[in-house]
Amino acid sequence: MIKTGILGLLVALGLTLASPASAQLAAPPTAPLDIAAVDAVVARTLKAFDVPGMAVAVVKDGQVVLSKGYGVSSLATKAPVDENTLFGIASNTKAFTAAALGLLVEDGKMRWDDKVTDYIPEFRMYDPYVTAEFTVRDLLTHRSGLGLGAGDLMFFPDSADFTIKDVIHNLRYFKPVSSFRSKYDYDNNLYIVAGEVVARAAGQPWADFVEARLLKPLGMSRTATGYSRLPDPTNVIDGHGSVDGKVQVIRRDLGTVGGPAGGMYSSVADLSKWALMLVGGPGAPASLLKPRTQQELWSPQTILPVGPVPAAYLPYSYNTHFAAYGLGWRLRDVRGYKEVSHTGGQIGMVTKVTLLPELHLGIIVLTNQESGAAFTAVSDAIEDHYLGLTGLDRVQLLADRAAAGQSGNDKATDAVWKQVAAATKKAPKRPDYKAYVGRYHDAWLGDVNLYMQGNQLWLKSVRSPRLVGQVLPYRGSTFVVRWKDRSLNADAFAAFTLNEMGEASSLKMKPVSPATDFSYDFQDLDLQRVK
Repeated sequence: MIKTGILGLLVALGLTLASPASAQLAAPPTAPLDIAAVDAVVARTLKAFDVPGMAVAVVKDGQVVLSKGYGVSSLATKAPVDENTLFGIASNTKAFTAAALGLLVEDGKMRWDDKVTDYIPEFRMYDPYVTAEFTVRDLLTHRSGLGLGAGDLMFFPDSADFTIKDVIHNLRYFKPVSSFRSKYDYDNNLYIVAGEVVARAAGQPWADFVEARLLKPLGMSRTATGYSRLPDPTNVIDGHGSVDGKVQVIRRDLGTVGGPAGGMYSSVADLSKWALMLVGGPGAPASLLKPRTQQELWSPQTILPVGPVPAAYLPYSYNTHFAAYGLGWRLRDVRGYKEVSHTGGQIGMVTKVTLLPELHLGIIVLTNQESGAAFTAVSDAIEDHYLGLTGLDRVQLLADRAAAGQSGNDKATDAVWKQVAAATKKAPKRPDYKAYVGRYHDAWLGDVNLYMQGNQLWLKSVRSPRLVGQVLPYRGSTFVVRWKDRSLNADAFAAFTLNEMGEASSLKMKPVSPATDFSYDFQDLDLQRVK
């Protein structure tokens, strides 16, 4: 559900980078945060990455030292962003879901290593052994054996009509891509299941439990577990994305099924209260979680890869040697300190929360555009100050890296569209697509229709109607689907298998661009023609 792609965000955050074991524990800074310097970094970031608006907060030693909005909440309204402006925090919701489960453990209503089937008897994975062994802990650690983003099309984009019951039922259809508990692959649907575990153990919906046990005690009065539950929706950003090369307001994701994985809305003013509670310090509110619970949330569960950093990037490294996923949080070492963080992205907005508990430090950056490099530049610039790093231009570094990545992506996609244009030009004025027209069925996504509209072949998902697009010739029986909603940025190959009569019998899909958000998991579909 994460635009820009969590893999892309991980790369931007440097989780795959490490430097030699020569760094030492950074000395805590003595100078206060230079707010004017942060303002300047944000201004450059908004311009460099074409981001309309951003909100930034920093908590340190039990105090809020920065809580501020920048730019506009919407290109349509030009309303300014302030510290109370609400953003979708997307996968930063996962930390709240994990904390909710921690509270239930403290209440004695469940244990981390209870079997999921103890609470959801109908829960099934593809492998019966995995089903029997799957624990509550496993729901949160991205080590299920499912592929990256498997099944996200059940709630992404938000027009899909799947229910939580559907998500739980359909998990049984996904073949594993790795052995159980052997490999990290980011997953959203199992956090939806985790939300249902909260509901069944607590005897009330996940949203009600999170609001009653976390948001209200912390005074997070403007925060809600979903857009539809906002008490005051008058100061909320619009999401923005690049549509055919131009950043503009795009449709808001109003889905509710994915709530426990990424549905929450909040502001930097409210999230500062959450961060203060977690990192502590003089004057910070008492933790809602017992120390043992917080330690469990921040303990490594699944190893993340860390490789050698290229020599050119050594000056910019945080000297990370180890990285892991905990329970709703990513973990790594940065210049000798433990960093606890998470990113989040949904259509039109991406966010990051970074905590350094040993320094009683929290950094929150919320944006209303889809550039992960933007929140990384600001987060890293602030973190640099508290880690004693100077002289690094994070904005320029990330702008150069983003430009290089975009150039490579453009070359790949331009070649595809050049071939499409050539194949379309060669096609007859009235191409015969009868061999492909029909109804195709996938076990978990349901029916997809291929139909003629004038002289054009079109594809439309029945249960996810925003997935409608023209099917254009590419090579042989492989086509490219160009989605009608250009904000989706997820055009896909459609490769048909033909039977002995030359008629399509099945259809496989995959994204055209390597930068496509992984939540467009077209590759997990197995569409068989049924009519």
